[in-house]
Amino acid sequence: MDVTVLRPDELTTADITAWHAMQRADLALANPFFSPEFTRAVGRQRANARVARLTVPAPDGPRIVGFFPFERHALGAGKPIGSGFCDCQGLIHEPDLDWDPQELLRACDLSVWEYDHLAAGQTPFEDSGTPRGRASSPIMELNGDRGSYLERLENLRRKPLKAARRKERKLSREVGQVRLVFHTPDPDLLETLIRWKSAQLRAKGVRRNLLSQEWFRVILRELFDLPSDSCSGTLSALYAGEELVAMRYELRSRQVLACWFPAYDTRFAWYSPGVVLSLKVAEAAADLGIALIDLGKGAERHKQELKTADLTLTEGYVARRTPRAALWRAWTASDRTVRAVVRSHPRVRRVAVKAAGAVERLH
Repeated sequence: MDVTVLRPDELTTADITAWHAMQRADLALANPFFSPEFTRAVGRQRANARVARLTVPAPDGPRIVGFFPFERHALGAGKPIGSGFCDCQGLIHEPDLDWDPQELLRACDLSVWEYDHLAAGQTPFEDSGTPRGRASSPIMELNGDRGSYLERLENLRRKPLKAARRKERKLSREVGQVRLVFHTPDPDLLETLIRWKSAQLRAKGVRRNLLSQEWFRVILRELFDLPSDSCSGTLSALYAGEELVAMRYELRSRQVLACWFPAYDTRFAWYSPGVVLSLKVAEAAADLGIALIDLGKGAERHKQELKTADLTLTEGYVARRTPRAALWRAWTASDRTVRAVVRSHPRVRRVAVKAAGAVERLH
């Protein structure tokens, strides 16, 4: 197997066609975070973004069998493309392809590849890697049939579904008729969502807000309403009469809708607008032939109430036997130890937060 490392914008039309075909062939690879469009959008904002193209000999010339999007950091440490905001990570490949992670990392000039959302089915990475843990990503199984999903959800969680329907009716009575716009291409509404979500994060005390970074907003805008059935930023909006109640920015492929940034007008919080929006989006997505909605990693209550199943994601790393990899392990081990201590001791955490704020004020 031959490996050629490219910058994302160096991908050819033939590359993208082959990439799309691999995604269509396997639902596990159909997530829009696995798309070439996502990789290229990130690559235009991150200079360390790369894509490894995997080929094998064939009678008509080299045949493309896989793509590995990644970022190369200090010490040859690799991370998935869009590290920090990519919810599905791994190698996009032909069915039944077997690859050697050690050889892949060597060809990419990586000493290690660290992941936190490794998708299911990436067996070679799992077998040769060092896992740190597993997590669940709740999903809504639609299978292109809204009735099938709602029936399954009612059997699993009748009480939360009835409560959501009750609040939807109350919202209609007290504010205005509830309606969904599955996708609005209005860029002004995207900016409204960014403001809402940023305010929500500030209220929760979240210090790291990607939406406050212009380079990240550029990525959102580039993907927004993109004319691609492999990855397109979709903005769903829930209205009650003329009142805009809730929105959600999602990435959509042919078969998968991946939730990314939900937000709502806090005036309507009592009506559980996020849950009402999610159910409305599920119905509309099913009518469009979407197979599943990925709610994203996390155990939040609304995700548990809406899910019909879970995808398993793995966190860990694959490392080569090199001095740089050994240095990386030593460095990250000490860093994780410090972070674990801070998280587990409330008094230490308070001091750390105050110190971080003081440092921020100095700059």
